[in-house]
Amino acid sequence: MLFNFVPQAADVASSIGDWYPALKIIYTVIGSVFSAVVAYKIVYRVIGFFYTRKFKPAKKNHKYGVVIAARNEEKVIGNLLDSIAKQDYPKELVTVFVVADNCTDKTAEIARQHGAVCYERFDNEHKTKGFALQYLFERIGEDYGRESFEGYFVFDADNLLKSDYISRMNDSFDAGEKIITSYRNTKNFDESWVASTYALHWLRSIRTNHRGRSVLRLATNIQGTGFLFSSEIVRDGWKYTSLTEDRALTADAVAQGYAISYNDAAEFYDEQPTSLKIALRQRLRWSKGHLLAFAETGPSLLVNVFFGKLFLKNSWNKKEKKKNRSFKEICLDVLESVRHRVASYDTLMQLTPFSVFNVIRWLLVSVLAFGFYSYAYGIDGMYLFTKSTYLAQFLRFLFPVKVTVETGTEALFLGMLLQIWLRLLYRAGMYIENMATAVYVLFMERKHIKKMPVRKILVSVIAWPTFDIIGRYTQYVALFKKVTWKPIPHESKVTIDDLKQKGRKANPVGVKAKPAGVLQR
Repeated sequence: MLFNFVPQAADVASSIGDWYPALKIIYTVIGSVFSAVVAYKIVYRVIGFFYTRKFKPAKKNHKYGVVIAARNEEKVIGNLLDSIAKQDYPKELVTVFVVADNCTDKTAEIARQHGAVCYERFDNEHKTKGFALQYLFERIGEDYGRESFEGYFVFDADNLLKSDYISRMNDSFDAGEKIITSYRNTKNFDESWVASTYALHWLRSIRTNHRGRSVLRLATNIQGTGFLFSSEIVRDGWKYTSLTEDRALTADAVAQGYAISYNDAAEFYDEQPTSLKIALRQRLRWSKGHLLAFAETGPSLLVNVFFGKLFLKNSWNKKEKKKNRSFKEICLDVLESVRHRVASYDTLMQLTPFSVFNVIRWLLVSVLAFGFYSYAYGIDGMYLFTKSTYLAQFLRFLFPVKVTVETGTEALFLGMLLQIWLRLLYRAGMYIENMATAVYVLFMERKHIKKMPVRKILVSVIAWPTFDIIGRYTQYVALFKKVTWKPIPHESKVTIDDLKQKGRKANPVGVKAKPAGVLQR
């Protein structure tokens, strides 16, 4: 027996084991608190099942700049620029800007051939997309004036826009929204199982987050591309240069009091990674950026939850308060304060790395403390299969096996291994149950998804849970690993014309939306 040779170690192990019952209670309480603080998201799912916000046709056509950061994107950027040129929006009100960022191919040449204003940037020290956008907005400021445009669209070079995209987004902008994101579809959904998991993720976000938040006038999250913001956001330039500039912008915007709306009628297409290696690299960067955004903006969001806009000194849209306000204005200010606090809380919950906190408490309590408890008291009739999932219940019904071990070192290690086994069993059960999400999304968004053979649909459903699994484990790795930004290769030759017929069926151009504020099925 290992600890018999080290009496003091045996005493320590037994003492830790004595603490296990109390630690287990704390563990359960913390888990209940974590579940409670995010339980409100069920409301988003329910609303998103039935409704989304619609915007009435704009009364005015606004002037926009389109900004695109591209690195060696000669294979796809021409198709994006063509889809922008085919918009049904007045062309004189749209100027396209491209920053060819550290390119070694013909990206800049192709961008200019397709009518874009293109700047070239070479900087090997500052490689993120955020730095490229910062450079681009500096050039726009020098040559045009950033506020000469009322708003800016942000796209990636691999995107494609439906012909009414800018018109539909203009409806939202004309309604007074300052930051708007849009319907993100996938142009290579069926190209690989990896691409299908990404495609389902974006569609899940629409159903479980964007739609519900838009109805409640809260702040949804910006997801990298396909969004529009007012020029006041970049009045002093672009400052989001981290690994995930979209998360940083989302958090900062909400902290500053902005709503982030969603327009379900404005649809664009994105290319997803097809290689698991590329996907892992990208997800690791996302995870690191997520942690950084939580560390940088989490405290501000927490302060906002309790104090509202009291401490906002640098808000982009901060307005001077009138000395003599009407009762209606006071009520509106109160409602806005409540909205801002709720949005801040919601965004804080998005950024909080619950998976990291959960794995830490599991390792400390369920694995280590239980192991020492087993060392001191043994294992007395512990079921090999718990009832944590339907799979576990089924296996327990078939194999009602119990484990009994006497006190000592053997019980210590077996206790730890049992907890690891039960965790893996739980995850396997959740994997199977999470396939239902893919079925739900595929059914609800079937009009937007290209027709695929049944075999590929089944592969998509079976592979789908890996998306969240990868996200969870890359977040663990991101805690300790230094992550650098690397470009994601895009090679899809799909054009907007290839998708046109399907797009028309899903969302006919020219159909007028109903009045803003009306909940639509």
